[in-house]
Amino acid sequence: MVKRQNAIIRVGIISVITNLVLVGFKILVGILAGSISIVLDAVNNFTDAFSSIIAVIGTKLAARHPDEGHPYGHGRIEYITTFFIGAIIFAAGAISLIESVPKIVHPELANYSLETIIVVVLAVITKLILSFYVRRAGRRYDSSSLVASGIDAFFDAIISAGTLVGIIVTLLFHISIDGIIGAVIAIFIIKSSVEIILDSFNDMLGQAVDRELMCKIKKLVCSFPEVHGAYDLMLHNYGPIETIGSIQIQVSDQLAASTIHRLTQEIAHQVFAKYNVNLTVGIYAENDKLSVNCGLYDQIINLSNTYPEIHQIHGLYIDDESKLVTFDIVMPIRYPNKTRFKNKIIRQLCKAYPSYKFLVMVDLDLEEN
Repeated sequence: MVKRQNAIIRVGIISVITNLVLVGFKILVGILAGSISIVLDAVNNFTDAFSSIIAVIGTKLAARHPDEGHPYGHGRIEYITTFFIGAIIFAAGAISLIESVPKIVHPELANYSLETIIVVVLAVITKLILSFYVRRAGRRYDSSSLVASGIDAFFDAIISAGTLVGIIVTLLFHISIDGIIGAVIAIFIIKSSVEIILDSFNDMLGQAVDRELMCKIKKLVCSFPEVHGAYDLMLHNYGPIETIGSIQIQVSDQLAASTIHRLTQEIAHQVFAKYNVNLTVGIYAENDKLSVNCGLYDQIINLSNTYPEIHQIHGLYIDDESKLVTFDIVMPIRYPNKTRFKNKIIRQLCKAYPSYKFLVMVDLDLEEN
C-alpha cells in the first residue's frame, strides 16, 4: 500500500514538473509568434499539471485507513479524483474551443520562427515519453487517475503535432489555419475528457468486475478436491486495490463441520494471497443421490432444459426428513419479472409434490454475454 502510494506520488510530481516546463516555453513562444494554437496548447499542459496535482492529493486521501464511517477504506476517492481530472480537462477544452472560433472567422498570420518549430517538436517528443511513462505506471499500480493523465498526455502529443502542421502550412503557403488547429485541439480535449468522466462514473457506480479474474478465482476454488462446484461469486470494488467478495461452494453433506471450517479458511487464504481479494466462503450441501427422492431431484435438475429463462440450477438440497427443498435458479440480468417466474416454478413443483416445501432463490447470471 505504502509502496504504491509513494510510486504514484513520484510519477505525479514528475508529470507536474514536466508539464510546467512545457507551459513556460509554449506560452513564451506562442505570445512571441502570435499563435493561438500554441497558447491553447500551453493552457492544456497547465491543466495536465493541475490534474497531476489532484491525482497526487487523491492518492494521499485514498490511502487513509478505514474508519467507522468507511469500514472498507477510502480507495474510491481515486475514482472521484479521476472524475475531477476529466472535468478540468473538459473545461479547458470548452474554453479553448470558444477562443478558437474568432480566429477561424478572422484568421491572422502568425510569425513563426525556427525556435518555435524546435519547441513544438520537443514538446511532441516529451509528451509521448511522458504519456508512456505515466500510463505504464498507472497500469502497474492500478491507478485510474494516472492512466487518465497518461491518456491526456498522449492526446497532447497529437495536439502538439497538429500545431506543428499548422506552422508548416503557414510557412509554406502563407495562410493561417491557426484557429482551425485550435478548434481541433479543443475537440480532442473535450472528447478525451468525456471518456475519462464516463469511465470514472462507471467505477463509482460499481461496474462489473473483470470476468477473467472471476474465472481465475473459480478455477482456484474448484481445485480443492472437496469442492464439487463454485457458484454465486460476487466481487465488490472499494478502490483499485481493495476488493471484497463472497462465493458459495458445493460440498458433500457428509463432511464434518471441522473439515468445512478448514476448507473455507484455506480457500479464503489462497484467494487473498494470489489475487488480493478478501473472500467470504459459504457452502451448499450436496445430497447423496441414493438417499433422496430421485424423481423430485431429476425434475428440478431438468427445469433448465424446460425453461430457457433458467441458465443454471445449483445449490439443490433435498431434506426428506423435514420435506424441505432448497435451490437457486440463475436467470438473465435483464429478465423483466424474476419473482413472478420463480413463483411459477414453485407452484409447479408444489402441485407435483404437495408434501414438500420449496425455498427458491434467484441469482443473476453475471457471466452472460
